[in-house]
Amino acid sequence: MRGASTKNTSSNRHESPGGLWDSMKKAAFVIGSGILFLAAFGNSLTWHLQRFWGASGDFWQNLWTKLYLAFEGQDAALFYFGTMLIPFFAFWAANALLLLVDITGKPSFITRYRIQVDKNNPVDPVKLRHAVRSVIFNQVFISGPMVVGIYHLMSWRGNPCSPELPTFHWALIELAVFSILEEVLFYYSHRLFHHPGLYKHFHKQHHEWTAPIGVVSIYAHPLEHVLSNMLPVVIGPVLLSSHVSTTSLWYCIALVSTTVSHCGYHLPFLPSPEFHDFHHLRFNQCFGVFGVLDRLHGTDSKFRQTKQYERHTLLTSFTPLTESIPDSPKKGQ
Repeated sequence: MRGASTKNTSSNRHESPGGLWDSMKKAAFVIGSGILFLAAFGNSLTWHLQRFWGASGDFWQNLWTKLYLAFEGQDAALFYFGTMLIPFFAFWAANALLLLVDITGKPSFITRYRIQVDKNNPVDPVKLRHAVRSVIFNQVFISGPMVVGIYHLMSWRGNPCSPELPTFHWALIELAVFSILEEVLFYYSHRLFHHPGLYKHFHKQHHEWTAPIGVVSIYAHPLEHVLSNMLPVVIGPVLLSSHVSTTSLWYCIALVSTTVSHCGYHLPFLPSPEFHDFHHLRFNQCFGVFGVLDRLHGTDSKFRQTKQYERHTLLTSFTPLTESIPDSPKKGQ
């Protein structure tokens, strides 16, 4: 009996994540590795990208100068235009195309790429209207005031609406840092909201969609929207005192990226949504953005044993992966 108990304990340790200290060490490893990479390749990256920027930098700077002069003396309005209206448009432009397919099932060739083939075909209109109302509420009444506070914080630290654009290579380095911070903060905040004491009060709302669609990427309880959706994204530009152009670009990338992760379709030449779709299907796997911390903590172990993991790749043909990598036949068939 003792041997069996020891074996079970060992198995549980293998399946469950480490303690807080272990998590902190692993997070430090990820951040440190990212910083080391940027430091090691910084000079080479600078040289190559600066050559590219030299060919197009004047164009972008002139474009920014015209916009800056149009908002002359109204830095707050310029900041809100770049960090509220442009990301808002990017989010709804991407989701308008997806909603057309979700609601009508047309064009039919796109529905061939649905990950959970038997779900949202078509999407429940009542459930969808409720989700859209919640998303708009979060954007207007939660994200809006947060962006106002962020502007005042960033203005206190520097000038986010400087007349000079950042260099192209520095903007890319900032985006890399933002991505590292988002992976760390989203992973741990997301896992926190999966704690039983918090899940039923907050995160359960987001998981009403076991087969997600793009618009539900920010369908969440307001508290979760602040701590798990917004904070991991906004912290990078605040810490680095980033220019509004870089901040706006990052917000757009984050919103479109999370839309793709939730869209429910594994479309050609777009990042694979299999990872996060599996999280909605199984709840206790795949908590992060890129999967780095999931691999370190073992919270993708079950995912890596599935067909979804085999399909978790960039699709470079027009054959749906559900056809080229079909599900295994069920026993008895």
